[in-house]
Amino acid sequence: MLELEEIRLTIDEREALRLADLEGLSHEDGGQMMGVSRATFGRIIEQARKIVADALINGKAINIEGGNYEISCTERLFVCENCEYEWHEDLGTGRPRACPSCRHSGVHRVLSK
Repeated sequence: MLELEEIRLTIDEREALRLADLEGLSHEDGGQMMGVSRATFGRIIEQARKIVADALINGKAINIEGGNYEISCTERLFVCENCEYEWHEDLGTGRPRACPSCRHSGVHRVLSK
């Protein structure tokens, strides 16, 4: 097996990628979820995307590391914009494609305050 050059992605950068690119949150909402300002979230996500692009384009391994952290919740709450049905999804399962009640694709995560 080839030995790849490693590039480091911090836990915060990984979380910003998850919130923005996987969950589809805005910089405002992503910053709120991470407890940072919109501008700080924007800087974190910009750096994270640069690191991932470097790894993909230049064939580098991504090493995710850095810091002590705690997962504070194990599920997320979603609501359907069509029928207003609310349901929970386990953390890490990705964004639901449709409402389980009416199958409408307009679903939104309810952010905790």
